[in-house]
Amino acid sequence: MARRIACVVEGHGDAEAVPIVVRRIAGQIVPPVIVDVVTAIRTPRSKLIKPGELERAVEFAARKISGRGGIIVVLDGDDDCPAQIGPALLKRAANARNDLPIAVIIAKREFEAWFIAAAESLADQIGLPTGLEAPVNPEDIRGAKEWLTERMQGNRGYSASLDQPTLASLFDMQLALRADSFEKFHRTIKQLLSDVPDAD
Repeated sequence: MARRIACVVEGHGDAEAVPIVVRRIAGQIVPPVIVDVVTAIRTPRSKLIKPGELERAVEFAARKISGRGGIIVVLDGDDDCPAQIGPALLKRAANARNDLPIAVIIAKREFEAWFIAAAESLADQIGLPTGLEAPVNPEDIRGAKEWLTERMQGNRGYSASLDQPTLASLFDMQLALRADSFEKFHRTIKQLLSDVPDAD
């Protein structure tokens, strides 16, 4: 039996990448958990943080899983502090559907900071060079997408819609735990999957 999960995300790349990472984490659980991630719900961050919009997205997500499963909301923090915005959004989401396990994870700065934290594992992928190394504080970088583009060889640039799902399947999640917000994502997803019942 699979556990059904609905995701609320910002962009096209997130819509494909987040389910990939969730499935990879589910595969690490002993015994591995089979996850059915339904089509992600995309809503711009600027809209989602407005009163009523997150609640509407969560309700839509609940319908996607027929009211049985879990909901994950993943957003970029940009210049906001994840420790401040995350709990506030989680409270709103939980108030909207307190009958379902819900997780809200805010990537510090950008989702791509998690890739940068595991940069060594992405050397020679999508145009990134051999010997690529992670910076000391990957989540302090403002412009993670640009950081990846600057290191790509030739005329290639990073494209979230094209490259984010690929890197999500390749990055070393153990190395990515250097990023505090990914460590929280990893830990929170494991907990959520343990709280979600198998689908009928």
